[in-house]
Amino acid sequence: MTEPETPDAPNDPPAASTRRAQRRAERSAQLEAELAAHTSARRARTMAVTGQVPIGTVALPAAPATTPEPRQLLAGASADRPSRTGRNLPVAIAVGLGLGAVLVLSLFLRKEVFLGLAVLACGVALWELDRALRTREVRLPLLPLLVGTVGMLVSAYSAGIEALLVAFLLTAGGVFVWRVLDGGGVVALREATTGIFAAAYIPFLAGFLTIMLSADDGPWRVLLVIALVVANDVGGFTAGVLFGRHPMAPTVSPKKSWEGAAGSLLLAVAVGVGFAVLLFDLPWWTGALIGVGAVLGATAGDLAESLLKRDLGVKDMGTTLPGHGGILDRVDSVLLAAPVVFAVLLVVHPA
Repeated sequence: MTEPETPDAPNDPPAASTRRAQRRAERSAQLEAELAAHTSARRARTMAVTGQVPIGTVALPAAPATTPEPRQLLAGASADRPSRTGRNLPVAIAVGLGLGAVLVLSLFLRKEVFLGLAVLACGVALWELDRALRTREVRLPLLPLLVGTVGMLVSAYSAGIEALLVAFLLTAGGVFVWRVLDGGGVVALREATTGIFAAAYIPFLAGFLTIMLSADDGPWRVLLVIALVVANDVGGFTAGVLFGRHPMAPTVSPKKSWEGAAGSLLLAVAVGVGFAVLLFDLPWWTGALIGVGAVLGATAGDLAESLLKRDLGVKDMGTTLPGHGGILDRVDSVLLAAPVVFAVLLVVHPA
């Protein structure tokens, strides 16, 4: 008997297509797993460096069914519940009052005490900035920066703006040489330029406070800057909570509103006029001009730091001050307001 012929295996294109699709799906799943592992490692590294959960990693709670009235937000902030700003308001107020008392005592007890506090604050702010930058694998050359901070603030207090500029140039050169000697390449260039930015951002701008401090009425000039920044914050917070409807820079600082900016302007102008008339014996309009300039500088400083934090993916630069974040979170407005107030006083009331 003749066996039936076995037909040739048919060419099966659908089966080949199915195998290719399965391989693509497996490769896609592998890539997604690798990306998830990389993201988790990066978030863990951010938390290890800053002690904070990166922005965008925690799901926000659903909005309440009923929105409380703005006045209830001001009156209802309790010690165990954060305010609308996301901070514990009673703790923030207590820490702020304590800091204010220390600063006022240092100003009128002995100028050198305030100078030492300024050096310490700048050093801590640089350390906080270094920790935040490490989430992007950038390190600051802290040793030359700290040495340059002492040089800039002391030189500004002793010899004025020319000495401050010379000290900044020396610090910038020292930072660059220090980092390049530690290792060349693109990474060294990036970290050297970041270090020069840090020197300009923190100790150089703070040097304008120590220049004002060196005047005969220096404590009052520095107190004017601090009072204007506090007025900017308090006026902006109060008006923003009560009347805030139109965001100023939603992509940078969503909680800032134009109504809050108007409140900052009104209170800062009032404080500026009070200082000008009662302490410096100046016309009222000079105080108004100083108040406007301080609000512009303080708002620019606050937005600049908010933009930097958003780029780094952190909520605060540190946790040094409960209710406020870090030192840099507290002095960001002062750093930009100080040179503006210094320039206006240089014209209307030179030392």
